[in-house]
Amino acid sequence: MAISIALIDCNNFYVSCERVFDLRLRGVPVIVLSNNDRCAVAR
Repeated sequence: MAISIALIDCNNFYVSCERVFDLRLRGVPVIVLSNNDRCAVAR
């Protein structure tokens, strides 16, 4: 029996969408922080 696992990286997708709508973010490093422990989850 085969088990399929999928990983969806919503944090990087969120940054990509923000860069489309906010031109000030293009070419600027962006870091996404987690809610609970303030760890960087995407950069």
